[in-house]
Formats: sequence, structure tokens, C-alpha cells
Amino acid sequence: MTIREATAADFDQIWPIFHEVAAAGETYAYPRNVTQVEALKLWLTTPLKTFVFEDQDQILGTYYIKANQQGPGDHVCNCGYMVSSAARGRGIAATMCDHSQHIALELGFKAMQFNFVASTNEGAVSLWQRLGFDVVGRLPKAFKHPVSGYVDALVMYKWLDPGTAG
Repeated sequence: MTIREATAADFDQIWPIFHEVAAAGETYAYPRNVTQVEALKLWLTTPLKTFVFEDQDQILGTYYIKANQQGPGDHVCNCGYMVSSAARGRGIAATMCDHSQHIALELGFKAMQFNFVASTNEGAVSLWQRLGFDVVGRLPKAFKHPVSGYVDALVMYKWLDPGTAG
């Protein structure tokens, strides 16, 4: 199993993962009917870097990293992570988050912020907290979950200490 920087050729394997997650509408604020062209731009073109988690030439997960803001806020990065439903529960998200923190430090970022974590995504909230992220904000009823209706979105943040990243 390896994590490596994604290439344009990888998008054929990233797209089914992205489409599955976006179409569910439970964790990301992407249109549920997002097109493959739009997804390519959102996940592979716009971010600073995109990575894939690969096992035997099969992509099981992916993440991007980008600056969260410009100017005085450009020392804080933002990441998004997606794991194939067939590979969930194997620690892939945790491994990718650990990897992304090291990459963030290599790229000169000092902190990582998740801007819009659906409060109903309890697995992610628990994982991010276990990895040292704090809930620093709560946006009441900001996320429209397809089953639960309007739920809170959380802002989660971690200062990246080079000695304890990951």
C-alpha cells in the first residue's frame, strides 16, 4: 500500500469514489449530481496537490491539499478525504490524514482546517478528534443532509507541530 501524488490518468479510478461520495450527499457540500468534468476540476485541478492511496494498482482513497485562504491566512491548509465504500474501516482515512499533515508541513503550512464537517458524519468527527483536531466552530443547520435534514456543520482545526504531526 502506498500514498503517492495523483496524476491526471488516476482520475478514471478517482471518479467512482468521488461520484459515490458526492451522490450520497451525506458528507460533502458538492452537488449530488456533480459531473465528472466538474469533479476533475474540484478534486484534481484546483487543489495545490492531490494524492491517492493505492493497493496493488487499485486506488482505494484520495485526498487533496490546498491553502484555506490567501494572504494572511495562507499558512493554514485545507484537505478533503474520500475512501471507497469497499475499503472503509481499514484505517485508510487515518493514514491519509497523517500523510497530509506531513505534506502540509513540507509545503510550509502551519495549521490545517476542515471548514464544513457534517455533524452527522460521526466517524469522521471522531477520527479527526482522535488525530488532534479541535471543534472550533459550529454552524447551526448549515448542512442539508439527505436523511437527517438540516444539521450542524463543524469547523475543525489543528496547529501542526513538526514534532507531533500525524
